[in-house]
Amino acid sequence: MAGRSFDPLRALRVKPLGPRRLPAVLAAFIAFGFSAPAFAKYDVDIDAPRSVKKLLKENLDLARFAKRDDVSDDQFQFLVTAAPKDVRDLVATEGYFTPVVRTDVTTVDDKRNVKVSVDPGPRTMIASVQLQFTGAVTTEDRAQENAARFAFSVNEGDPFTQSGWDDAKNAALKALRSKRYLGAKIVRSQARINPRAHLADLSVTFDSGPTFTLGKLDVSGPKRYPGWIIDHVNPIREGEIYSVARVNELQRQIQNTPYYASVAIDADNDVNKPLDTPLHVKVSEYPFHSIRYGVGYATDTGFHIQGAYSYLNTFGAAYPFTISGRLDQTQQYGRVQLAMPPDSHGWVNAVFASYTITDVSDTNIYSARVGVQRSRSRQNIDTSFSLTFYDDRLTQNEPNPSTARALVPAWTWVRRNVDDPLFPRRGNIVRAEAGFAVKGVMTDQTFARLYTNAAQYVPLSKNDLLVFRAEFGGVFTSGPSSGVPASLLFRAGGANSVRGYSYLSIGNNVAGSILPTKYMVTGSSEYQHWFTRDWGGAVFFDIGTATDTWSERVFQPGVGVGARWRSPVGPVNVDVAYGLKNKSVKPYLTLGIAF
Repeated sequence: MAGRSFDPLRALRVKPLGPRRLPAVLAAFIAFGFSAPAFAKYDVDIDAPRSVKKLLKENLDLARFAKRDDVSDDQFQFLVTAAPKDVRDLVATEGYFTPVVRTDVTTVDDKRNVKVSVDPGPRTMIASVQLQFTGAVTTEDRAQENAARFAFSVNEGDPFTQSGWDDAKNAALKALRSKRYLGAKIVRSQARINPRAHLADLSVTFDSGPTFTLGKLDVSGPKRYPGWIIDHVNPIREGEIYSVARVNELQRQIQNTPYYASVAIDADNDVNKPLDTPLHVKVSEYPFHSIRYGVGYATDTGFHIQGAYSYLNTFGAAYPFTISGRLDQTQQYGRVQLAMPPDSHGWVNAVFASYTITDVSDTNIYSARVGVQRSRSRQNIDTSFSLTFYDDRLTQNEPNPSTARALVPAWTWVRRNVDDPLFPRRGNIVRAEAGFAVKGVMTDQTFARLYTNAAQYVPLSKNDLLVFRAEFGGVFTSGPSSGVPASLLFRAGGANSVRGYSYLSIGNNVAGSILPTKYMVTGSSEYQHWFTRDWGGAVFFDIGTATDTWSERVFQPGVGVGARWRSPVGPVNVDVAYGLKNKSVKPYLTLGIAF
């Protein structure tokens, strides 16, 4: 977009302009640049339809410089003279190629008023769109060609705008380059405008170039930690077809390790050397010692403070040692862990010890744990195996605290299949856990434990979204729940469970204490409407139960409304819910996705 700016004294400064605008600005500089100016004061009134009025107010030079008090008379005259052409250039970017522009200048008490009247005329509509492809894509991967066609967001019958035209070309090219065709380019692009018929014919030719395959990593930056760490978490096999998704997976894998503060990956796109193209990986490392801390607030747990200290080079062999803790109004938590670097298959082995004290709903649970864990993160799936010894004590309103111990082998699996990990609109997230314990093997009571939760995101339109959430937990044993460590049992209620009920207030009520139970089921359905990109509203219905005896289950429903904000640090939800069973109103504030 062309534009000019004037020095408050005499010289005319020029910011980047199109070639056709440059001679006019130079002429203005020669004509006015060396005269002693008399400063002009003026207001601008733009009389134009809403479709172009905001554009003109923000970008028309005459309107922009009205806010300054150092525009000379000569410069003012130049701005008035240039205004009609500026208007035509600006409205053309929105598809108006036959505008009628009139400028009127009036003076009252030494102050000028400029009225710019604009009739933009009919808007140019897109009559045809022709996308052509050359190169290997026409014979190798028609699905990739179709992906590029689908990404081209401008269609016949749409209004023509310069920004829409540019965005559509860039989006299609990006889609074509996302797999196989890293060297793809636009070889011909034309927008033929018929100003009399107010129609535009668009045509683009894309050259995919050859298929690219991936080669070795070219790593730079490692100094403190061994370079083979990156090789061990590299999921890419030499010779596989280039894919942005695979490169992004490599970046995630490296960043998931505790060693690197930033990771940048670049690939050569020389169409003359498409095979085994190297990936240039540049990393910056964390220091050996690091301290992290933070404070926050959530409705369920109140204010909290948390922190962690890490030393990443234990034994001089890049073994991360971490001490972490968190304190809030319902829970105290501490953990010590020593891990190994990832092995050649990306698995990380660790030993840990932790404790948790939870005091909520007149029930205090102390849980001490020690164990070993083997975990790996691959693309959208996290997997871990663990062997953990639990030593729990439960104190309630009734006398005589209960204790339970168990040695539990367990498996945990998490899959995140969503379009955006921070602000998902399509896809699902699933978590599953399974474990067991055998009486007599450092265990008080034999049991098996299953837990799963899932969230499904279903877009209804550009601004509307449905979110479904389900959760199930079960401990299967022939004995009472008191023989199972309390931290492995279940309660419900709260912002990420059943709204309308206090945090962990749905369970087995004994003398006013809400005890954890063998079984728990919750579900939620939520409709969201987004008024702007960052702000939306929601209505929801939640329901759930927690019980020791499934035949005696009582479901607790809740309904409510809320506000949604896509903040710079993640989703923020503010809800007000009504519990239909307890007939109470509860407010909730949450940050982030509960997985």
